[in-house]
Parts: sequence; structure tokens; C-alpha cells
Amino acid sequence: MKAAAESDSTFARWAYAHYFQFDRDKDTNNLIVKCTLCVKPKDLSTSRNSTSNLTKHLARCHANIKLVTKKRKQTEDESGEKTAKQQKLTFSHSAMLEPREVRRLVPEYVVEDMLPLSTGESPSFRNIVSKIPVQASNDTGINKNKTNLKGPLKNSNTCPPPLIFGVQITEATSGKAAIACKQFRGRHTFDQIAAEIEEIFSEYGLTHDKVTACVTDNGTNFVKCFKEYQYGEAEGEVELTDLQSVLLTAEEEDAQAGLCVLPPHHRCAAHTLNLIVNNEVDKWLATNPVSRVVYRNATAKCSALWTKTSRSTVASDCLEEVGEKKLIVPTVTRWNKFYDAYARITEMPLTNINNLCTQFQIKCMNDREYQFLKEYCAIMKPFTVALDILQGEDTCFYGTLQPTIEVLMAKTLAMRNGLSPMTNGLPEVIVGAIKTRFAATIDSKAALLASVSLPKFKLRWVKEETKRDHITFLLTTECRSLPTEEPAALMPDAPQPAITSYLNSAPVMESLHQFPRIKRIALRYNAPTPSSAPVERLFSLGSLVLTPKRNRLGDGRFQRLLLLRYNSTLIVICNFEQCSYPHRT
Repeated sequence: MKAAAESDSTFARWAYAHYFQFDRDKDTNNLIVKCTLCVKPKDLSTSRNSTSNLTKHLARCHANIKLVTKKRKQTEDESGEKTAKQQKLTFSHSAMLEPREVRRLVPEYVVEDMLPLSTGESPSFRNIVSKIPVQASNDTGINKNKTNLKGPLKNSNTCPPPLIFGVQITEATSGKAAIACKQFRGRHTFDQIAAEIEEIFSEYGLTHDKVTACVTDNGTNFVKCFKEYQYGEAEGEVELTDLQSVLLTAEEEDAQAGLCVLPPHHRCAAHTLNLIVNNEVDKWLATNPVSRVVYRNATAKCSALWTKTSRSTVASDCLEEVGEKKLIVPTVTRWNKFYDAYARITEMPLTNINNLCTQFQIKCMNDREYQFLKEYCAIMKPFTVALDILQGEDTCFYGTLQPTIEVLMAKTLAMRNGLSPMTNGLPEVIVGAIKTRFAATIDSKAALLASVSLPKFKLRWVKEETKRDHITFLLTTECRSLPTEEPAALMPDAPQPAITSYLNSAPVMESLHQFPRIKRIALRYNAPTPSSAPVERLFSLGSLVLTPKRNRLGDGRFQRLLLLRYNSTLIVICNFEQCSYPHRT
């Protein structure tokens, strides 16, 4: 198994693969490996086509170790013989492919490698397949892909989690898939957004009983859109009944029947945390009399270093000689990049930083400014961990939000001791901002039930006994309200014994099969994702489809190509985001 895994994955060809030990195949797209540098090795998941998770692990847990790339010119196959690293093509296969197999493989090749549809018209490509019976390919695969998505959605009685503008949908049991990514013409007003969402829902048969929630960023147009057109109770809010609407006549009801009706709304947790750092934290640092000057001076000198090393090759070479690592240049879209950039500077001794500043003719950094950066990075470290968790995609359910927020607040408050006057008071500001911005989510019924119904959390994150009793009561009440098709002997009328057994069971997802009612609760409340980050990854894929050489793609063709590539391995969330691509004619 190890030889097979190493032969067909990016991990096998990675320069730092020798720091990890292959353990097993997780599924068709992911591997499980163990880090040999960790004292207590734990399972790490990595994609067959990407090693970004392992790179982040090395940067986060082993930043102080100087890593060495391992150049392997040869690999050893299963028989133990030495073979060249680069595999040679073989043309000795005698088996002939059937025409239908060729018609399937050719479109898959074009979609997977994101090639122009005109590839099929290329003379050189036609020469390759000239003697294989194959019909001209068209967009039938797109319509088939759309039908494959409509089927499980139409017949499903469970709730899919999130959606994109693009639109992406996720289902707790089936995975995720993109169902729309179109250009939004005109003004992005709340009523136009509501109409667009309603149209996409109708196209795929996503009725209100099948959608648990929609996850969007904190844009005012999205917030107002769901505030005006959302049915049922808003998260953490009390629903008020309009007496006039109760007394409407039948004709008036028919007149209002054409209004959009949207499912419950969740704000993106990752975007909310970014707003806390960019607004509350920056405002406190910029206005606090003790930290204001040192904060501005320290960040200005860091910006000067980033600018110099990113624009001058000579400066970049000097940096590599002095610090052995290149600086990270932050981007404005994600605060995590700013933290990584500050942390990389604090990893260097102050003497090395000032040597570089002298060579670059930049003002040197004093001890007070260097201490401020170190304290700032130490305080914000839990923030970066929480963001990485909440921006997950495959195993990050809505039940992850409440425990992550609770642990984030606890670890931030634990940093209060030993701080200098420059940052004293910053942990309290962060925790206060979290409580304010997540007021509708923290301790809400949906968040608590989602967390307790996830086996890896249950009640392990709750310290107060009264809160544990409250969550247990909520779970018991929810279980009693659900009908069950199980025989009475397997599922007694009083669910309390089953809940006790569940809380004492193994922290693995498979344990939910033993508790049908709790499993139904977990599927319902953990359908949404806590953030809309998966949607933004779809936008990144879109930039690979809309290349400069393909700038004449129409809206419809662009969407079909993007959805074909993204849904090449079929899966189905409802997350909404806005993104601007270059103008398409």
C-alpha cells in the first residue's frame, strides 16, 4: 500500500516527505501520514494532489527546526528494483478501449486539466485518437452533471449545509458540490440578491425543508437580504408576529405569494474574526496612549522591510544570507497573512533585523518595538489557530464553532499575565469583541446542539456544571421531540439512558450509528459550515478557467466549465459570496 500511495501522489514527490511516514489511505483523494518530528506522532490528513496541510504543520509545530530537502533521484518499486524517478510511457498494451470508454475519458481529460474545449479540434490531438472510434464531444457532460446533482437533492429529506455567488451546497452525509457561479449584473441590492438565491434554489428543487441555513459574509446587503426575506426565527433573535399579516384576506395573501422566502442565515465565522482584528483590535492599538506610538512605528518598519525585500533581488539575497528565511509579504484579503508576516520577523534576532535595516537604509527597530511585536504575536496566536480550524472544509461542521470560540476566549484571557503596559488590556478587548459579534451564536440552541451531537466534542469543552446540565437538557428535549422508526426495544421512549451512553461512547463519528435520534440531530444541526471559505476556493478555481487566452468566454459557458471541473468528483452546501472576475464579453 505504501508503494502504491507513493507512486501516484504529490506527497511522494514532495521535498520534505522524508519527515513524514505514510500510514494508510483515508479515501480515494486523501492520505493519512505521521510526522516523525513530533514527540507524540498523530494522524495527519493530506490530499493526494497537495501537501499544503503538511507544510502548515511544519511551519506551525517545527518552525525552529531547519528543514533539509531530500533529493531522491531514484525510487524503489514493489519488487525492490531501482527505477528512474520519472515514469516512462508504455505503449505495449494490447487491450482495446471501447468507444464509449473513449468518449468518457476524453471529456474527463479536458475537464480535469482545464483545457479549452477546442482541444478536440486540435490536429495533433486528433492524430492521437484518430484510430480510436470517438464521437465529437459537446456539453452533454454538463447537463448530466446537473442531473446528478438534482437527483439526490430532490429525493433528500435531510438538510444540505452551505451555497456561492457562485453557489455551493454541502450535505452532512454526501459532501459538497458547486451549483452556480455566475456574473451578477447590476447593483448588488438586497432584493436582487434574494431573487437570485430564490431562482437558484428553484432550479435545483431546494425547498425550504431541505435547506438548514445559508452561510454568507457580513456584507450589509446579505444581512439585510436575509433579514427581510428569511422565514422562521433568525438565529439568536426573537421573532415578532405582525398582527396585520395575521388578518390578511385571501386575496392579499395571494398578492404576497410571489415574494422571495429564504432559509435561516448564518454569518461567516472566519469573516467575523477578521473584522474583530481589523476593527476592534487595530482601533484599540491605534488609540491607546501607551501602545499607539510603538504600534505605528513597529508596523511601519515591518512594512518597509516587506517592500524592500519584495521589490529588490539584492535585498532578498541579503535577507537570505542573514536570516536563512525569506520574509512573508502579507496580503490585504486575509489577516492570517499579516500575522504570519509579523511572526516571521520576530523569529529573527533583533541584531539581524537591525543589520538588514542598516543595509537597506531603513530606520532600525528598538527593543520596545521588538518586544511589542513579540507580545502581539503571542496574544494573537490562538486567533490564527481558530481561523485555520473554522476555514476547514471536509470535516469542519457547524458544531465546531461553539467549542472553538470558547477555547479561543479562554486561551486569550490566559495571556493576560506577564504583559507589558503596551499590550496590557488587549486580551480583554478581544474577548469583549468576540462576545459582541457572536452574541447571536454563543450559547444558542442550534450551536449547542450541533456541538454536543458531534462525537469528537460532546461536552468535553464545557467546564461549568450548570452549562453541562443545560446542554444535556436541550439534547434530551430534542430527542423526545423526534419520532423514531426504531423498535421500542432498541430505542426506549425515555432517551435519557441513550444520551448517557452516547456521552460515554467513543469520540468517533461511527458511534452515531448506535444512537439513531442523536444521529438525526447531528445531521440536522451540523449541515452548515461555520464559514464561507469553501466558496472562496471555488473563486480561486475560477481564475484558472478564465485565463487571458479565454477572455471571450460567455457567462453560461464559463459557469458550465467551472462547475464541471469543481464537481468532477460528485458531491453537494449553500454559501453565498461575492467575487469580481475580469469582464467577460
